[in-house]
Amino acid sequence: MMIRPSRTVRFLAAALSAGALLATAACSGGGDEETRSAGVAASPKESRAAAPAARQTSTPAGDLTEEGARAALITEADIEDDWTRVDGAEKWRDSLLIGDVDVDDFVTAEADAADCQRLLDGLYSEELLGKPSGAVALTGFAQGDSRLLYQVAAYDRADLDDAMNWLESLPEKCDQFTATAAGGEERTVQVVEYELPDEGDERQGLEVTVQGTADGSPATLTLDIGVVRVGADAITVTAGGLNGGEKDSVEAAVQQGTERLKDVLAGRTPPASPTS
Repeated sequence: MMIRPSRTVRFLAAALSAGALLATAACSGGGDEETRSAGVAASPKESRAAAPAARQTSTPAGDLTEEGARAALITEADIEDDWTRVDGAEKWRDSLLIGDVDVDDFVTAEADAADCQRLLDGLYSEELLGKPSGAVALTGFAQGDSRLLYQVAAYDRADLDDAMNWLESLPEKCDQFTATAAGGEERTVQVVEYELPDEGDERQGLEVTVQGTADGSPATLTLDIGVVRVGADAITVTAGGLNGGEKDSVEAAVQQGTERLKDVLAGRTPPASPTS
């Protein structure tokens, strides 16, 4: 069943010490921060930056370039609160997302189970919309024990349309299911929809919770996800951790990030400060 929770709840899972219930591996190039906890794997199938200054005319409008994708990334000011940009976000992985979906949980069996497996694998690999066909840029932020991952990328338009339709179907297809980890642990996964700000050409908000164990203790990973399509390009935001989701920050990232991407595609340099 599809439900809509409140928009006020506060990505990727936090890098905690061994006794603090996190199953994330985070790596920071600048500060050499790297944290590992039980079960983090290199493959999801097996045991599975800063903005330019003032607004001005820059490159001509056209397809998203690597430079443009980097310029379209949000900054700490765009999401406020106590978020701090960290390096190495592309290496974040959470072992609670690793597992094989139990087909028996689904009325239509293999078809829906495959969609839910794709969801878990996409969140783990940070390619929720599939592999980009063009420019891509990614940045990450930390706030306490929470993580926020922000990505801007260019896609094949037909593939992107298919991916957006797939995301829209997940709250119904993947309402609740079981995923079994390599060691036999069963994890309960729930997917619900929530409304994003009216940005871009198309958008989808999802909250994914995974109930399992971390470091031998019960743990629930909550990830709030926001995806916005602008033409053949898309913004993907994932934020949360073992202490809950981060809807407010996802919404702020979507609002500010969409404007930044539009500026870049129009040949303008995004402003250094967030728009109102």
